Amino acid sequence: MSDLSTLNLDYRFPPLKHDLLLRAAQGEPVERPPVWIMRQAGRYLPEYHQVKGNRNFFECCRDAEIASTITIQPVNHYEGLIDAAIIFSDILVVPQAMGMNVVMIDGKGPHFTDPLRKPEDLQKLTKNVDLIHSLGWAFKSINLTRHKLNGRVPLLGFSGGPWTLLVYMIEGGGSRLFRFAKEWIYKYPKESHQLLSRITDILIEFLALQVKAGAQMLQVFESWAGELGPHEFNEFSLPYLKRITQELPSHLQKLGINPADIPVTIFAKNSWYALNDLCSLGFNCVSLDWSWDPLEAVKLNNNRVTLQGNIDPGVIYGTDEIISKKVEAMIKGFGGGKKNYIINFGHGTHPFMDPEKIRFFLQECHRIGSL
Repeated sequence: MSDLSTLNLDYRFPPLKHDLLLRAAQGEPVERPPVWIMRQAGRYLPEYHQVKGNRNFFECCRDAEIASTITIQPVNHYEGLIDAAIIFSDILVVPQAMGMNVVMIDGKGPHFTDPLRKPEDLQKLTKNVDLIHSLGWAFKSINLTRHKLNGRVPLLGFSGGPWTLLVYMIEGGGSRLFRFAKEWIYKYPKESHQLLSRITDILIEFLALQVKAGAQMLQVFESWAGELGPHEFNEFSLPYLKRITQELPSHLQKLGINPADIPVTIFAKNSWYALNDLCSLGFNCVSLDWSWDPLEAVKLNNNRVTLQGNIDPGVIYGTDEIISKKVEAMIKGFGGGKKNYIINFGHGTHPFMDPEKIRFFLQECHRIGSL
């Protein structure tokens, strides 16, 4: 386990004044369902562009002052309406720590300059990843943000899922066909498992260190889960997600943290066939994309975990009447939201969204969720 002492972090955190999200995540009854939204900090807010200026995306992530400011922007913009902050960063910082060069191209997304296309390319990866050396800025950002929040809402840390990071590292960016990732799992399954295992080792340490730095809850984004069929998901994703739930607690304990205090959410997009397994893995929360009928998800879950989601972000482009109708149906579908439920989008915000429409959505979540 890496030692954070060289970063001179301040662990004298202010007391948390608003713990609604953590209570809901732990399965406690709540007065209303908490709400936060994926990609809530970022491009749709005008103040984001003011702070970003001419810096590129990763420059913003690596500057603790800027990253903390961007993280807190939606909490300020929607004062009293958002129940959590999530650190402004990216899932691809882990491949960067493993020695890969990733750039963010405006309008296109992430691009790996030298992706892994053959098993021998695994030799290009850093053999012994030092997370303090490579991602020390991430822990500084979390620590500073936790202090600047002053207990207003909990702070979430996150990572990508092992399969999702493998896809990016092999494809070299987003993909429609997933040709190269599919070639790996069907042509080089042994090496695929080697890479997945290596990524998982690093993710577990990275997640634990985020908590030590100040994160109060975690989310794992297995964003490309839906590109695997049920059998392939059971082979190339599920075992590694299970390792995270099995091994993260001991890493937290070594850092002097009670694992029971840190809820962890899994978001495996489009994995419609896997909800039963995901609810049985040991995560506190399972986040759902908008393809799920809440009633069916609640029935399948059977109160094992807290469910999160799952309105289509595109609803924000609709009228106020439609937004109200969809929010009401969602909350009703999840049983009224007073237990085992966190409101969220079924995926992230879009850069074109009207911030005032999002404000109306949040207000309706409070109004309807409090009934």
